Amino acid sequence: MLEKVISSTRNVAIVGPYLSGKTTLLESLLSVTGAITRKGSVKEGNTVGDSAAEARDRHMSVEVTTASADYEGIHFTFVDCPGSIEFAQETFNALIGIDAAIVVCEPVSDRVLTLAPLFKFLDDWEIPHLVFINKMDRANNNFMDVLHALKTVSSRPVIPHQYPIGQGEDLNGFIDLVSEQAYHYHAGAPADPVPLPESLREQEHAARAEMLEELANFDDHLLEELLEEINPPEEEIIQDLKMELGADLIVPVFMGVAEQDYGVRPLLEALVREAPEPASTAERRGIVLHADAPLAQVIKTYYTPQGGKLSLVRVWQGTLTDGTILNGVRAGGLYRLMGQQQQSLTAAPAGEIVAIGRLEGIKTGDTLTTSGKQLATELPKAEQIKPVYALAIAPEKRNDEVKLSSAIAKLLEEDPSLGWEQHGDTHEVILWGQGEIHLQVALDRLRRKYNLPMTTHLPQIPYKETIRKPASSVHGRYKHQSGGHGQFGDVYLDIKPLSRGEGFNFSETIVGGVVPRQYIPGVEIGVREYLGHGPLGFPVVDVAVTLTNGSYHTVDSSEQAFKNAARIAMQTGMTQCQPTLLEPIVSIQVSAPNEYTSKVLQLLSGRRGQILGYDGKSDWPGWDQVSAYLPQAEMHDFIVELRSLTMGVGFFSWQYDHLQEVPDKLAERVLATTGNGNGNGNNHR
Repeated sequence: MLEKVISSTRNVAIVGPYLSGKTTLLESLLSVTGAITRKGSVKEGNTVGDSAAEARDRHMSVEVTTASADYEGIHFTFVDCPGSIEFAQETFNALIGIDAAIVVCEPVSDRVLTLAPLFKFLDDWEIPHLVFINKMDRANNNFMDVLHALKTVSSRPVIPHQYPIGQGEDLNGFIDLVSEQAYHYHAGAPADPVPLPESLREQEHAARAEMLEELANFDDHLLEELLEEINPPEEEIIQDLKMELGADLIVPVFMGVAEQDYGVRPLLEALVREAPEPASTAERRGIVLHADAPLAQVIKTYYTPQGGKLSLVRVWQGTLTDGTILNGVRAGGLYRLMGQQQQSLTAAPAGEIVAIGRLEGIKTGDTLTTSGKQLATELPKAEQIKPVYALAIAPEKRNDEVKLSSAIAKLLEEDPSLGWEQHGDTHEVILWGQGEIHLQVALDRLRRKYNLPMTTHLPQIPYKETIRKPASSVHGRYKHQSGGHGQFGDVYLDIKPLSRGEGFNFSETIVGGVVPRQYIPGVEIGVREYLGHGPLGFPVVDVAVTLTNGSYHTVDSSEQAFKNAARIAMQTGMTQCQPTLLEPIVSIQVSAPNEYTSKVLQLLSGRRGQILGYDGKSDWPGWDQVSAYLPQAEMHDFIVELRSLTMGVGFFSWQYDHLQEVPDKLAERVLATTGNGNGNGNNHR
């Protein structure tokens, strides 16, 4: 019974670049299968996918959406994934739980490069995938040109499964290369079989030969047939397609116009025949099926306005039931999702993707079991993408500050590619993400879901300052009389610069008890307090201070008096030491196709970057990785410009490396902006 349930289920992700028509394809798939009675449109904001308010505001997917449909005895769960690179984490997290992916793209050769990171992820995880070239009625390029472009970004052979009849506005059908049957499209209805056009016979023959030759690379019997010029039977070709697709050895290509339902039925039929079954996916993941041992994995977390937390999970083995205890937490409801609609379930067998309510403390990527014990080996999860874009945020109402940390914690559960910090130097709350739209969506969610409207500004740069020259025997005396005991402290300090990165060092060379031992800690405290806000207005680093001399009063001296004397000495002495401004420098590794390497080098140089070198990116054919040092002040919109230069595919990783002196002219601008010591940071460009 278990195997029968599994074999009649397919989990299919719909992925591809922004504006390729993924949500429109989902709507068409649901309409053709009868899962919905009326097709919506992205423009009208009434589709099953993109059901979140943030998605409809922008006419773009911003989170994973699931929907179910039944077709020819197979229960499909479709997972519509965001196309924008800023929401790639959503897509990658979901892909680890699916059986096959439909990669949707437009028929424009120049834009195929945008698929490169997605193809890389699919192939690294050995996820079976096929391509659906959408919007073929607007094709600017020859079909074979688009096919060739697809081959340049895929490490697997890309093979045509169909050939178009007509082009652009004149597109009127396709040829199935397996059966060599031609079909004419009809809007909203199945395509009609028609005779194969004689004018296309040669092109069709060449495309079919290409498909068969690629399949023969994995099937010796088929290779023998081709060598002997035997036309293989359809059943053999379909079996080869199923086996090679299921092993992620090939990438079949389909086409159509989702808005008109063109090509959608053949796509569905191919998924029924050729897409791998859930048991095959589990086996590929190294999971052995046992009906009595539930095993699942969270692929997405939602916080709904009414129902609270929902965890979208892939059931890998066993059967989940409502009330099952997973990782020590009782499931608070079991649901099948249709956009934002929920259908209650009593059980979910292996192979299903379902939502579970109120799994508190459980995060996206977590492996779920009923044993209550952590597995010796967790199921692999998608690597977390590090944030590259930041905004400083603050609640519009001061009273809302107490709610902020818990709301952000929920935000990060829904979207692990966000991050936040309370910066120790600037005291700002900084929200990190993958780009401007990504953070705007997060801010919209804070406002809508948690009634937390925020103000934003560019994060301050955590400048520091240091000194260029020493000062000796700097005198500081504090004397105060106000009736009763007075206050008296008297110190002489030597101040000198240290090498970059050495921090702060305090020492003393007191002889003869001119400053009693019990007061020396007060001197160090006074020095440290002053260094928190130096003469330029920023924390001071890489300085050594030595207490060399002083005097005291047997009645009026105290630790507090010596602390004040030390501050006075530092205030006097630091201005003599040529204070200079330091800025944080990050180590950055920029990855991009090698045709854009020169532009990346120019981008870095134009932002005061120091190029350290570049080389081919490991395991990314045709890509380079550029290493450089870059001032943090130049990083804010670096990712925006990088994506603009590289068709959206360029990316980088970074980490803080060291402090470096700010060029004099730039330092003058920074200090002018901050009031020469009245500020604690700046977001200059």
